[in-house]
Amino acid sequence: MAEKKRVAIVLFNLGGPDGPEAVKPFLFNLFSDPAIIQLPQPLRWLVAKLISSRRAPVAREIYAQIGGGSPIVPETEQQARALEVDLADVGDVRVFIAMRYWHPMAAETALAVKAFEPDEIILLPLYPQYSTTTSGSSLNDWRRAWNAAVGLSPTSEKTPRIREICCYPEANGFIEAVVDLVCEGLEAAGDLSATRLLFSAHGLPKKIVDGGDPYQRQVERTCSAVVKALGLPDRQLDWSVCYQSRVGPLEWIGPSTDAEIERAGRDGKKVVLVPIAFVSEHSETLVELDIEYRELAEKAGVSTYIRVPTVGTGSKFIHALGDLVRDGLSSEDMICAEELMGGTCPGNRAA
Repeated sequence: MAEKKRVAIVLFNLGGPDGPEAVKPFLFNLFSDPAIIQLPQPLRWLVAKLISSRRAPVAREIYAQIGGGSPIVPETEQQARALEVDLADVGDVRVFIAMRYWHPMAAETALAVKAFEPDEIILLPLYPQYSTTTSGSSLNDWRRAWNAAVGLSPTSEKTPRIREICCYPEANGFIEAVVDLVCEGLEAAGDLSATRLLFSAHGLPKKIVDGGDPYQRQVERTCSAVVKALGLPDRQLDWSVCYQSRVGPLEWIGPSTDAEIERAGRDGKKVVLVPIAFVSEHSETLVELDIEYRELAEKAGVSTYIRVPTVGTGSKFIHALGDLVRDGLSSEDMICAEELMGGTCPGNRAA
């Protein structure tokens, strides 16, 4: 009987502080990332120190509203365990998680993956839409960490085959999972003609998108795929794409989510809001969307404000991730939706 193939899957996500004392170092790690603050050292280090010191008190208050820390790590662990179940047919599968800005970080995870001695490694960002600031940054960080981990090993040890999944903005199971949740939200809102569906994604500075980052284009493709799958006539569905979480003085892509909520109020519309670029709950959904934007909606005169949950551990989404892994195992190259649409894989630009 043939020995089962050992497969390591690494799920990447942003990460978040696990308690009040972790907020400042988490922010420092975030703003030290050259994909976020595009300045040379030591200037980037100084800027990261300044921003993290100034923002830490406000951030601690934000996390205090959801128990003092971010739920993103335990939620990602739940997704990892669910994915292991979905991939039971593949072989001896173990799913690891690597957070970009707080523990467990890539360096820790790379050592754990090496100890597992896999035959194959699949790198899977939990960002359906690619950005240099999210998937790109995480994959670059992993390459550095893995090279360092492998450098500790004798050359006689086997070398696993590694494949990366770049992006999946229109993956079937992902879209279906979102559609199911959106349908529940629209049904709860009632009168469709009096409702506006807002797809909210985390924003980016406009200069990053103008520099070739495909994130906004992929977000809009996701939203269009969801609307198409809803199967409602255009005249019956009032919807738009918007962007949240703007910080700093730079011009960001828009329209902004807060401006769209205020517009809905002026137009006398109910709001069903969908976090379209997040696949797990964290401060941007539990505080920004659930608390801050809900208060804004009330002030703006929005009579009904419904926030659709993230896809989380929904079976359709987890199975979609499983199918991406299966595709990755049978492919020689990076799995990239951009290439399938005739474009250039953005992940291959990463250095």
